[in-house]
Amino acid sequence: MPLQYIVNDTKSGFEQLKVHEAKPVQALKPNQVQVNLKAASLNYRDLIITKGLYPLPLELPVVPGSDGVGVVEKIGEDVKGFKPGDTVIGTFFTDFIDGKPTSETITGALGGTYDGAFRQVGIFPAQALVHAPKNLSYEEASTLPCAAVTAWNALFGSKVHQLKPGENVLIQGTGGVSIFALQFAVATGARATVISSSDEKLQVAKKLGASHLINYKKDPNWAKPALEVSNNVGYHHVVEVGGEKTLGQSLEVLAVGGEISSIGFVAQEGTSPNVTSLIGAMLQKNATIRGIFVGSANMFREMNACIEANDIHPVVDKVFPFDELKEAYYYQWSQKHVGKVVLRIDA
Repeated sequence: MPLQYIVNDTKSGFEQLKVHEAKPVQALKPNQVQVNLKAASLNYRDLIITKGLYPLPLELPVVPGSDGVGVVEKIGEDVKGFKPGDTVIGTFFTDFIDGKPTSETITGALGGTYDGAFRQVGIFPAQALVHAPKNLSYEEASTLPCAAVTAWNALFGSKVHQLKPGENVLIQGTGGVSIFALQFAVATGARATVISSSDEKLQVAKKLGASHLINYKKDPNWAKPALEVSNNVGYHHVVEVGGEKTLGQSLEVLAVGGEISSIGFVAQEGTSPNVTSLIGAMLQKNATIRGIFVGSANMFREMNACIEANDIHPVVDKVFPFDELKEAYYYQWSQKHVGKVVLRIDA
């Protein structure tokens, strides 16, 4: 019997993460694909779902994990584009194929409203799969669906504000989304400034091509040195993962006409901005603040082409065996990681 994890409620936290036997795999329906999963990766979303902090709809109990890669075992009738033996990755949203998101296309998500990737065998609709980049291992490919697509959408998802060579990008932190944003920015020829609370983590960013490094623990008013290293031009893009505590300084460093990609709310320290002054700064900068909620399957395919062409390799911080998912959750919660934390499902 294949094994899987189940999140039963939003109160029990990480301690509910125990291995269960899955129901036997049934005959495939048309448009379904059976995948033997090889690896999966964790996201902040997975952690806060178990703690009741996730603000979006859930269908519990659910197999957690939006991010997973595996090998096609069987295909159902009418499936085109996939065959047994193909290495495939699940998309975060099962029905967001292309174009602008709608309330319908961003409702069904793996690991939240549909069973996700923390299991040995999964059945997915064909439209919710993409081929994995050929240059990546299973562990590397498993990191892409949420964090990488989010970073790609942030930098390239807007036709008006697509990142261009020579532009300035400010990236907050060194978690999954931030590291991918740095790698994509460097591949584009942009200049990236990275802020982090850790000098050690900043050195990782430097090795990946960051132009400037700022430790915001040592300099809580990081906007001032960030502007100085941009020659006071400011930043055409800000990858904003902090939320309320960092948004004020993000607007301060933004170039006139620039874009802030609002992705998360992980910052615990900082000053909440006055709403009136925030609006004033937005008007003065002619700012675009764009909420980013992952992206479409076609964005995923475009990103994979870039990963192959530039031989980009995701930063995998640590790999846990399948029976240590709870330990992986605790490790990511500690924020010791740089890049992605991965679960090896089938060695």
